[in-house]
Amino acid sequence: MPKWASALICLVVIIGIFTLFAVPMGLSNMFSTFMNTAYRILVDTCLYIMAIAVLMGALSAIFTEFGVVDLLNKLLSPLMKPIYDMPGAAALGVVTTYLSDNPAILSLADDKGFRSFFKRYQLPALTNIGTSFGMGLIVTTFMLGQEGVAGTSLVPAILVGNLAAIIGSIVSARIMMVFTKKLFGKDAPAVDAAELAKAEKKVDKEENLGMRTMNALLEGGKAGVQLGLDIIPGVVIICTIVMMLTNPTETYTGAAYEGIGLLPVLADKINFILKPLFGFASAGAVSVPITALGSAGAAMGLVPNLLTEGLANAHDVAVFTAMCMCWSGYLSTHVSMMDNLGFKYLTGKAILSHTIGGLAAGAAANWLYRLVALIFAL
Repeated sequence: MPKWASALICLVVIIGIFTLFAVPMGLSNMFSTFMNTAYRILVDTCLYIMAIAVLMGALSAIFTEFGVVDLLNKLLSPLMKPIYDMPGAAALGVVTTYLSDNPAILSLADDKGFRSFFKRYQLPALTNIGTSFGMGLIVTTFMLGQEGVAGTSLVPAILVGNLAAIIGSIVSARIMMVFTKKLFGKDAPAVDAAELAKAEKKVDKEENLGMRTMNALLEGGKAGVQLGLDIIPGVVIICTIVMMLTNPTETYTGAAYEGIGLLPVLADKINFILKPLFGFASAGAVSVPITALGSAGAAMGLVPNLLTEGLANAHDVAVFTAMCMCWSGYLSTHVSMMDNLGFKYLTGKAILSHTIGGLAAGAAANWLYRLVALIFAL
């Protein structure tokens, strides 16, 4: 393709994108919202992720230094291998992301000692597993807090949602590894022996325990800072676009997080498919999983109003929990996470795999909750 043609196509696409936002929002409001949203994401999200990365990097280094990762790998391999086709060390990634957010798993994956337990084909799927459990504790706690609004116990729904998110994570990771096995084979290690030997610390067993601890904490935290910087471009750019496509706004002021609501409108067009798949009480409930594509936090913010207006019920909370956990804003984070792992060229396959995994989580929550409700007369 000649350069003038590619330049022309680029200009047409860029003008088309700006027109899409400028017509409903107004040119001035559009630019203000772009800048304000990007700024809020940088301050509220990226710095938060960096803080998590520093803490998780330090924790990862401690676990590696004192053999905790090795112990987890030996104890949990019999469970993780048949379910996820992953080493037991991957369970540490599940725990850290459940307690924090998706990118927390990158601090672990950046550790050569942690990587050494994986084959090369398994490493890209850490993005899928980490995202499936990202913000799990936050989502669970938030949904529990909605019992007063819902007027009924949401504990069964939330437990079903967590179980369904696990099912979605298995589907997502397994599909991803179908692609990576074809690309890398089954035997290639994630870290070769020479690289691992170079990275290993030559620890004197008589060295002061306090010094070993402090060195591990500081080195791990330092790696977390670099990780936090590396993911900023992807998170800010992708999340800004997704949020402006997702959040419907009646009056535009140029404030952060205002949007044109295109994604929810498109979802409404295929509600005839979504209804039997997820069983939502109303078409408006689909806005939660759609918003979870870009941000689990923003998606959770929609739930109280849906419950108050009677547009969602306990069954829907099960589906919300599953999909908010499993998708957890993956369109905003997958690009930067795959780039950080060194597999940017597999981002498309990771997104495809996780899209299917999230749909599987939602469908599983729908039918599991119906089964539980039937058995226990909820």
